[in-house]
Amino acid sequence: MPALAWEDLHADIQHGIQEHAGQVVKAEPLTQGLMPGIAARLHTTNGDAFVKAVPVGSPAAGLYRRELEANGALPADAPAPRLRWGAETAGWVVMLFDYLPGRDADLSPGSPNLPAVLTTLGRLGDTLTPSPWPDAPTVADNVAALQEKAHRLLSHPSATVPARERYARALESFDLALLAGNAMLHYDLHPGNLRMSGRCVHVLDWSFACQGAAWVDAAMLAPRLIEAGHTPQQAEDLISQLPAWEHAPEAAVTGLAALWTMFREYKSLYGPENVRDHRAQAANAGRAWMDHRAA
Repeated sequence: MPALAWEDLHADIQHGIQEHAGQVVKAEPLTQGLMPGIAARLHTTNGDAFVKAVPVGSPAAGLYRRELEANGALPADAPAPRLRWGAETAGWVVMLFDYLPGRDADLSPGSPNLPAVLTTLGRLGDTLTPSPWPDAPTVADNVAALQEKAHRLLSHPSATVPARERYARALESFDLALLAGNAMLHYDLHPGNLRMSGRCVHVLDWSFACQGAAWVDAAMLAPRLIEAGHTPQQAEDLISQLPAWEHAPEAAVTGLAALWTMFREYKSLYGPENVRDHRAQAANAGRAWMDHRAA
């Protein structure tokens, strides 16, 4: 899909946005991230705002719809940017948020951001259990995509897959039912979705939000900590500070680690060329975590 900009939005959508944000003086494109569509900082007569939008015909439209519903369900005290306005209209899915100045969280060893990140994730677990979005997709729906790529990878005769047998064993013992629960999950925690704004951490981009066991978000953070330079033991020591982690079944965590890693293995081999190196780096972190859990 070609790059899209504020000027590509239908005039009625621009008008709706400006009713909630103020007259747009300048639209500054923001290119960070892998999602297609428009992402722009709007400089308006009432201050700054942030807009995301995608045509309804885009393959990403379903994720935008999910993000719109998820943000609409988040309670006012959730550590996330406020959704000012959102709609599916004039052939677009559109969201308007408060603009949060700041930067991605630093998850590296010794980072002063780590305590705030862990405190925020613990707060999320409390705030979003039980889920304020009872109609959210289940975590099983999300994991199905990982399972599909895992089985495709293992069945591919020409794929060079490190630790193929270990992956197969982890999948055989994986019980999807152990991921079920009543918490609203973000499911895609990584530095780009953890915004440091002053001393506060805000959790962005709820396009994979779902409902399941609260420990799943902690598990999803572990390989990101390893990518940032932690050893697998250090990563688990950090996420063990989250109350939900004590309820995480060992076999389910190991199976989820295998699925998370295999998805990155698959994308590093067969995904778009511009993301293969990034996926390979993530797969390396996932394999290190699996090695640790098998020791």
